[in-house]
Amino acid sequence: MQPNNQDLDLCAREPIHIPGAIQPHGALFVIRSTDGVVVQASQNVADYLGETVELGRVPSGEVAAHLEPMSQWFVTDEPFYQAVLTSEQLSLVAHRRGERVVVEVERTEIRPVDEVFGTLRSFTHRLGTQADIPKSLAAAAEFVRQLTQFDRVLVYRFDPDWNGHVVAESNGGRLPVYLDLRFPSGDIPAQARALYSVNRLRIIPNATYVPVPILSVDEPDSAPLDLSLSQLRSVSPVHLEYMRNMGTFASMSVSIIVDGAFWGLIACHSAEPHLISHATREICDFVAQSLAMRISALVRAEDAATRAALAVNTSHLLAAMTSTPDWVDGLLGASEALLAQVHAAGAAVVIDGRVRCIGSVPDEHSVMNIVEWLSKREGESHFATESLSSEMDGVDDIAGVASGVLAVSISKVHNSWLIWFRPELVRTVTWGGNPHKVIRESGRIHPRQSFDAWKELVRRQAAPWLATEEVAAQDLRAAIVGIVLRKAEELAQLSTELQRSNKELEAFSYSVSHDLRAPFRHIVGFAQLLRERETELDPKSQHYLQTISEAALSAGKLVDDLLNFSQLGRASVTKKPVDMNKLVAEVVKSVRLSALDRNIEWSIAKLPDAWGDATLIRQVWFNLIDNAVKYTRPRNPAKITIDGHVMDDIFIYNVRDNGVGFDMAYVGKLFGVFQRLQRAEDFDGTGIGLALARRIIERHNGSIKAVGEIDSGASFTFALPGPERKERALA
Repeated sequence: MQPNNQDLDLCAREPIHIPGAIQPHGALFVIRSTDGVVVQASQNVADYLGETVELGRVPSGEVAAHLEPMSQWFVTDEPFYQAVLTSEQLSLVAHRRGERVVVEVERTEIRPVDEVFGTLRSFTHRLGTQADIPKSLAAAAEFVRQLTQFDRVLVYRFDPDWNGHVVAESNGGRLPVYLDLRFPSGDIPAQARALYSVNRLRIIPNATYVPVPILSVDEPDSAPLDLSLSQLRSVSPVHLEYMRNMGTFASMSVSIIVDGAFWGLIACHSAEPHLISHATREICDFVAQSLAMRISALVRAEDAATRAALAVNTSHLLAAMTSTPDWVDGLLGASEALLAQVHAAGAAVVIDGRVRCIGSVPDEHSVMNIVEWLSKREGESHFATESLSSEMDGVDDIAGVASGVLAVSISKVHNSWLIWFRPELVRTVTWGGNPHKVIRESGRIHPRQSFDAWKELVRRQAAPWLATEEVAAQDLRAAIVGIVLRKAEELAQLSTELQRSNKELEAFSYSVSHDLRAPFRHIVGFAQLLRERETELDPKSQHYLQTISEAALSAGKLVDDLLNFSQLGRASVTKKPVDMNKLVAEVVKSVRLSALDRNIEWSIAKLPDAWGDATLIRQVWFNLIDNAVKYTRPRNPAKITIDGHVMDDIFIYNVRDNGVGFDMAYVGKLFGVFQRLQRAEDFDGTGIGLALARRIIERHNGSIKAVGEIDSGASFTFALPGPERKERALA
C-alpha cells in the first residue's frame, strides 16, 4: 500500500540522517583524522568524559590513549573501531565520515567472552533445529526477547510494495499482539529504509527523550554531520510520536539483509523506557544476520526442490508436444501438467488469432483483448501480474477467472502467446490501524493514533506468481520455441523438396503435353480427311469417325490447358498498367461468339486499371467469364455482372452470375486441378480453368475467392496489388 497524500511524500523527504542532535543515552564527538583535534561534540559530552574531550583540543586522559590505535585503524578497511574505556565503564565505537572520525560513547556492561560465546552457541543450535522459515523466525523472536528483556519482539517482513507484515512474534503480555498485522509502506519511508540498509541497528531507549544538540568549532566547512552510521542518532519527532501512539516507550530494530536485499526487521518494543548495552545489541545483530543466512538457505532449498519438480513437469510437456504433429494439440492434451507448470486454474494458447483454452479462462474475446494489450508492451516477451485490473483497463468483469495473468510470447511476428490464468482470491488483510487515515495539524503530518486491527477486503487480486513459477513458464516457452523452430526447419526442408518435385512434374507435364499436341491434331485431321474421302461409308462408320474426331478435339483441348498450366511456373511475369475495360471487352466479345443462341444480360461497370501481366490477366478474365456463360446455360435470361473498385491500393474485381452455383461445402476444392463440382456430362470443360486462374493471380501476389449457392449463382472475386504494395493483396 502506497502513501496517498502529498504530506506523506514530504515526510519521506525529511533529512533524518542529519538531525544535528543525538539521543541522551550516550555522547558523541568528532575528531579530525589529520591532527586528532575535536571539531564537533554533543552538548553532553562532559557528562560521560569529563574534561578529557573539549571542542578545539586534542582529547586527553584515557581517550587520548586510543588516538594512535584509531589512527592506525583509519587507514584500514575495517568499518568500525571499538574499545572499552574501563575507567568509566564506557563503550567507545568510532566510524569514518570523510576525513573525520565520529566517536560515540555509551555506558556499558562488561560481558565475559564465555558468556557471549555460550549465548551465540545456544542460538545457532536453536536455529539449526528449525525445519522451515516460519519456525526459524519464531525462534529468533523468542531468543531476542529472552536476551534483551523487551516486552514484545516482532519479525517484520516487507512485501514487494514495502508494506510490512508481522510474520513472527514473541510477546511477554504487556503490549498488544501484532502477529499477522500489516503496516503500510508509509510507516517506514524510503529514506528510513535506506538508513536501515547501511546501519543495521537502531535503538531508542526512551521515546520521551530530549535531543542533545551537536556543537561545532567555527570552521569554513560546517556542513551538518551525517549520522547515518551512528547508534546515537536522534530520530524524527514523527517517529517518536508514532511510538508513543503505539504505546511503546522504547524500541530497537535490527535489519535482516537476505542475499544483499533488505528483507525485513527484528523490531523490539517495551512499554517502559528500556536500554540495552552495545554488546547485547551486537549479539542481536549476529542473531539477525544468522537468521538471514538461515532464510536464504531455506529459500534456496525450497527453490531447488520446486525447480526440480517443475523441470520434471516441463519434460512431460515437452514429450507431449513432440509426440503429436501439432505441438499445440500435445500441449493442451497434457492439460493437468500445463496447469501444474505454474499452478494456474486455466490456460490459453493463441496462435495467429486462434484461441484454444483449457481450464477456467475468460471468454475468447477477452483473451484476444489481453493478447492485443500484451502485444503493445514493446520489448516484453514475458509478463506476470497478480492483479490484471491494476495494469489493464476494462478487465474488472473477468477478475473472477483472470485476476492473475502469466504470459509468455511464443512469436512476436505472429503475435502468439501462451497465457495462464488465476482466479480472484478474495481475502481479508488486517492492518495495524487504518492505513488510509492521515492526520495533519499544526503545520505537519502526524502518525495515526490508533493501532487497533483494521480489516480491509482485498478484491481483484490472485495469489502471487512465485519466481520459480515464472522461470518455469519461461523454460516452457524456450521448449516451445525450440519445437516451433524445428517444425519450421522441417517444413522448410519439405517445401524445398515439394518445389523440386513440382518443377519435375511441371517439366514432365510440359514434355508430355507438348508431345501429345501434334498426334491429337493429326487424329482430328486424318479423321476429317477420311470422312471426306470415303463418302460411301455407312452411317455407323460415319458416327465412329465423328466420335474419334470429337474425342481427339477434347483431348487436344485438355493437352493445351495442361501445357498452359505447366508453362505458367516457368513464364516470367511482366507487370505494367493494364486496361481492364479493354481486356474484358475483348473476352466478352470472344465468348459471345460461342453463345449466339443464348439470351444473356450483361452488366459491365467501368473497371479500374490494374497492374500486372496483361496476357496472363486476360486468361483469368476469360476463364471466369467463360465459366459464367457456361454455368448459366439453364437460365433464360442469364445474367452476368462484372465490376471492380480500388481499396487501399488493392484492385478488386468481381464476376457474378445467376447460374447453377455450387455447394460452399466444397469451395476448398474449387480451385484445384481437375476438380469439378458439376457433372462432366452436363457441362464440358477440362477442370483446369480455375486452377490456372488462381495460379496466375498468386503469381501477381494477389488472391481469389468464390462464393456460391446451389441454383442461385456464383460470385468470383480476385484482388491484385498496386505497384507500391509489397505484401499479398487479399480479395
